[in-house]
Amino acid sequence: MKKIQRLAVLTSGGDAPGMNAAIRSVVRTAINENITVFGVYGGYKGLMEGEVMPLSRRSVSNILQKGGTFLKTSRSEAFCHQAGRRRAAATLKEWDINDLIVIGGDGSFHGAHALYNEHNVNVIGIPGTIDNDIYGTDLTIGYDTAVHTALSSIDKIRDTATSHDRLFLVEVMGRRAGFIALEVGICGGAEEILVPEKETTIDDLGKHIRNWSKAGKTSSLIVVAEGHKLGTASEIAKSIKDLSNIDCHVCVLGHTQRGGSPTATDRLLASRLGYHAVQALIKGKSDVMVGWINDHVTYTPLPDTWEKKKPLDEELLKIYGIISA
Repeated sequence: MKKIQRLAVLTSGGDAPGMNAAIRSVVRTAINENITVFGVYGGYKGLMEGEVMPLSRRSVSNILQKGGTFLKTSRSEAFCHQAGRRRAAATLKEWDINDLIVIGGDGSFHGAHALYNEHNVNVIGIPGTIDNDIYGTDLTIGYDTAVHTALSSIDKIRDTATSHDRLFLVEVMGRRAGFIALEVGICGGAEEILVPEKETTIDDLGKHIRNWSKAGKTSSLIVVAEGHKLGTASEIAKSIKDLSNIDCHVCVLGHTQRGGSPTATDRLLASRLGYHAVQALIKGKSDVMVGWINDHVTYTPLPDTWEKKKPLDEELLKIYGIISA
């Protein structure tokens, strides 16, 4: 076991529901281990600028149910350069901190890995992103809430599509991964789901739409993951119009998927991972991400989290192909 006296925690990159729950867990676990804990405000940008404050158990009261991150977050171009990381490391040294927990996605983990390599800072990553695209964990913090938020919107859009006999293309977030699209598409009864991991052409779409019409369907819903090779939902709608003269209504759900009170699943996951992040540092681990796979904690080297691709569930893809349309 390693004796730790002081550690810091920050959130970085895009916000995700459940980040506050993770911060709360880190803070209270650290204090329970007689570790003084500090919060960095504004992510890596705040670390470079010295925005560090001590946190107590009361500092993280009444944040469990709130979306976003009370520590704030940012994306910093300056931190991508060695000079910026030197400033960040100097801040930690000034506060006599050599242990850092970073809550974020693969971009945030790149930064944590660089601090470890260049300045010997002990770092542990906690996966916080709605995209669920991080290798080394079944779920990322924020994903479950984002799915519930998107599904609620899709159910409402389905009502309108049915009332007006319309075809809707609904674009959901996910960056370059189709986890949100696949799950909400199945749960929302979408006739077609477009994910980056599965090849689909405009000709295929046109054929499917015509088949739906012949089968008597008067309304349809296509879920589109951002990052699909065919383009955005608006671009796909235009291509369908040009090819088949079929009008498509487009709805982009956008950043609504990042907000809102986290679900119980996200709160529980965040609480688990916050606890295990502190325990990992105490055990002497560093440059790893704590994850949760098959109901067990896992430790994945930070480079693996972005170098190895997390696959979509092949069984869900098969199920979708059978029960859609």
